[in-house]
Amino acid sequence: MHLLERRQFVPADLETVFRFFEDPLNLETITPPWMNFEVKSSTDDVVQKGTEIGYRLRWLVFPMAWKSRISEYESGVLFADEMIRGPYKRWYHRHLFRSVQGGVEVRDVVEYELPCGPLGQLVHRCVVRSQLEAIFDYRRDTIERMFGVADQNVMDKCDDRLKSAT
Repeated sequence: MHLLERRQFVPADLETVFRFFEDPLNLETITPPWMNFEVKSSTDDVVQKGTEIGYRLRWLVFPMAWKSRISEYESGVLFADEMIRGPYKRWYHRHLFRSVQGGVEVRDVVEYELPCGPLGQLVHRCVVRSQLEAIFDYRRDTIERMFGVADQNVMDKCDDRLKSAT
């Protein structure tokens, strides 16, 4: 099992940020163009527990279908999408939101596992991990362009609070 964690500060109010993320179509906006990512279907206009979303994307040269279900949802706090069909053996992505001074802390926690045992591990080391990092880097940069960049002093204060809480 692999873990990818990202944290970003968004200088906007919680309601606006959460509303943006809970719209399935906005996933196309924050996904790199080289993935040819397209939302093909969604059982709901806004995610809620039980929403199923179908996607098409391209990994390297391979077209893929992906279907996920929202398995956790708490308005303004979190939602989690779990792959029910796609390229991974397991994919569980928690999106967490928290109001902080000057904006919102957005955290992504992704637990994932590739199929094919040792071959999957090799592909992970050679290609998958770096591509996931690039996808989340693109996502961060796009969100910064859309919402602005949080003040570094605010981010440092939040980091200090998180460290003292652990």
